[in-house]
Amino acid sequence: MLAVTVCLLAACRHKAPKERVIVQDLKELQEAVTGNIADRLNYMADNKGLMEDSVQGMTTALQYFYQQHQNAPQWSDSGVASANADVMLYLVQHAMDEGLLPSQYHAAQLTAIMQTFKTSEESKKDAAQWAKMDVMLSDAFMKMATHLHFGVAPRDSITLRKDSTFTDTVLTALLQKALQQKNIAAVLGSLEPSHAGYVALKQGLLNFRKTYGSKRWNAIPENYTDTLAFKQLLLNRLVQGGFVDTSGRPGDTILLKDGIKAFQKAFNLYPDGVAGKKTREMLNRSLHDWEVQVALNLDRWRKLPDTLPKCYIMVNVPAFELEVMDSGAVALESRVIVGTPKTRTPLLNSRMANFVMYPYWRVPYSIVFKEMLPAIRKDVNYLASKNLEVIDKDGNAVDPTTIDWMQLHRGHFPYVLRQMDGEDNSLGIMKFNFMNKYSVYLHDTNNRGLFRNAFRALSHGCVRVQKWDSLAMYLIKDDTSYKNTLRDSVRTWLAMQEKKQIPVSRIPIYIRYFTAGAQDDHLLFYDDIYGEDKVLKKKIGF
Repeated sequence: MLAVTVCLLAACRHKAPKERVIVQDLKELQEAVTGNIADRLNYMADNKGLMEDSVQGMTTALQYFYQQHQNAPQWSDSGVASANADVMLYLVQHAMDEGLLPSQYHAAQLTAIMQTFKTSEESKKDAAQWAKMDVMLSDAFMKMATHLHFGVAPRDSITLRKDSTFTDTVLTALLQKALQQKNIAAVLGSLEPSHAGYVALKQGLLNFRKTYGSKRWNAIPENYTDTLAFKQLLLNRLVQGGFVDTSGRPGDTILLKDGIKAFQKAFNLYPDGVAGKKTREMLNRSLHDWEVQVALNLDRWRKLPDTLPKCYIMVNVPAFELEVMDSGAVALESRVIVGTPKTRTPLLNSRMANFVMYPYWRVPYSIVFKEMLPAIRKDVNYLASKNLEVIDKDGNAVDPTTIDWMQLHRGHFPYVLRQMDGEDNSLGIMKFNFMNKYSVYLHDTNNRGLFRNAFRALSHGCVRVQKWDSLAMYLIKDDTSYKNTLRDSVRTWLAMQEKKQIPVSRIPIYIRYFTAGAQDDHLLFYDDIYGEDKVLKKKIGF
C-alpha cells in the first residue's frame, strides 16, 4: 500500500519544465511557449513557488493571471520581446533606485535571457526561454507592485496598513492594465507612498547615487601607529570622495581638517574636523552600505497608510527629533531625548489625551529596583536628596525612616516612590499623556542642558521634549472650551505653579525609527542606536 501511495503521489507531481525547446518554425513558437508556461506554473505549484533562480514566485497570482490568457505569453510575440519587456527589465535592473533588491525580481536570469536573444538567432526559437522570461517578468511586476506599496519586510505591531499584500485579482488587474496601456513604470509608480518624507528620501537617494556612484575610494585603517602615513591615507580618501581638492595646494593640516569637516557635514556627523572613531567608520562604508540604509527607511515609510491625518505628532527616535505636522507642513519641530539602548523608547501608535502641569513623577518599578533601592539601603537620605516621597497603598505619605528597606525586594514592595512637583522634578514642568502599554509619555525635564548634546539617547524610555511649552500651546490652539482664553490661562497657571490637567483634542502620535531622511534633496543619516537596521536587513534579505 505504501509503495502504491508513493507512486500515486509521484504521478501527481509535475516534471520540471524543459530547459530547451527549440522549434523549427517560428509559427509554432507561440503554441510551444504557451505549453511551457503551463508546465512552469504547475511545477512551481508543486515546489512552493520556487523558480530556477531559487526565488520564490507568487504562484497563485501567476496562475490566475495566465488563466485569463489561456497561458499565452504576454511579454513577447512570435520570438520578439515587447517594449513592455524592455521597460520591465530596466526597472528590475535599477530596482535599487527604489530601495529594492534586483535579485528579488530575477535580475540575473532575465538579463541573461534577454542578452541571449540579442546574440543568438537559435535562442529566438527556444520556447522554454521565452516561457521562462514571460513568467519571471510577470512575477517581477507582481512582486515589485507588492513591495512598493506594502514594503518588503513583514507586517509588525506598528504597521498602520490594514493589509500586507494585494489579492490575486488585484495583481492581475494591475498587470493587465500596465501591459495593455504600455505604462509599466507609471502603474508601479502609482502604488508608492505619496508622503513628502518618502518622496524626499527617494529623490535624495537618486542625488546621492549621482554624486557618489562614479567614485571609488580606498579604506583607511581604523587603528594606526604611524600618524603621518595615516594622515596621507586619510587625505587620499577625502580626495577620492570629492571632499577636498589638493590641486595647487599642499596637503597641510588646515586642508585636511576642512576636508574632514566637509565629509562630516555631508553625512550628518558633528563637524569638529577630527577623524575620530565614528568618522573613520563612516569613511570606510561603501556606497552600497549607504544605499541599503536608505532602502531600509523607504521600506519603513511603506508601512504607513496611503494618507495620514491632517495633524499628527511624529517622533523619530534615531534623529532625536519631534515634528508636529499640520496639513502636510511642519508646524513645530523640537529636539528630544529618547531612551538609551538598554531602556529603549518603544515604537508605537497612539493619540494624545491631555497634558499635566507640575506633575508628580511616579517612579517606575524598573527604576526603583535597578537604581534607587540599592541607594536607599545605603543611605535613606537619598530620598530627600531626590525630592522623593514614599506613598503606601492607601495613598498616604510614609516616613521612610520607619521602613526596613533591607526587607523590600521585587516580590515585596508595597509602596510607590513619587517625586514631588516643581523645577527639580525629573518630568520638569509638563507631562503629555497618551495611552500605551509601555507607560511612556512626553515630558519636560529638569536637566535641559542635555538637549545641547548631539547624542541624546539618555532617558529611561520616555521622550523629553525641549520645546514642551510650544507643544502645549499648539495642542490647545483651537480650544473653545475657555472662550479662546485657554492659552492665557495656561500661561497664568504656569506662572503661579498650579497643578492642572488639560484635555486636548486626540491628535495622533507616532513614535518611529527612521535612520535616514532628506532635506533640500540632500540625504541625512542617523545612527542605528538600537540596532534596528541590522534586524530589518535580515528580514528583507540585504
